[in-house]
Amino acid sequence: MTHPLPQSVLFCCDHNAVRSPMAEGIMKKFYGQDTYVQSVGVKNDMEIDGFSIAVCQELDVELSRHRSRSFDEMEQWGDDLSSFDLVVALSPASQRRALELTRFYHLDVEYWPILDPTGLGETREAKLTSYRSARDQIIARLIDRWGPAQEIS
Repeated sequence: MTHPLPQSVLFCCDHNAVRSPMAEGIMKKFYGQDTYVQSVGVKNDMEIDGFSIAVCQELDVELSRHRSRSFDEMEQWGDDLSSFDLVVALSPASQRRALELTRFYHLDVEYWPILDPTGLGETREAKLTSYRSARDQIIARLIDRWGPAQEIS
């Protein structure tokens, strides 16, 4: 069953370099600007992953300008967690951190167990296949939660 789009969504994963930026970019592409969408990581110790950029470019989703940030940096820059309607955690570590940070706020945290494609595959093509699998899992969860992609003009 699909739900109405929330006003704001925060996607989170371990480093804000692979899964959460893909989810952020794809959600913006599918559902437009009606929902405020951001992403964050438990840590910020990596830049956006090149394979994530490549598999999202296949869908005309631009990630190359994404700058990774952590929960701590998000708060330092003035983004208040309580301003989000929904936090979607894409890894166990980010789910724990989100639940820890949101225990004082009335907001929903969902866990979507998305494959971590980093370190999978020996060849470039095998790595791309792993990243496509993670991307496609994100797409399936988005569609399951909010319905088919909208026609964005």
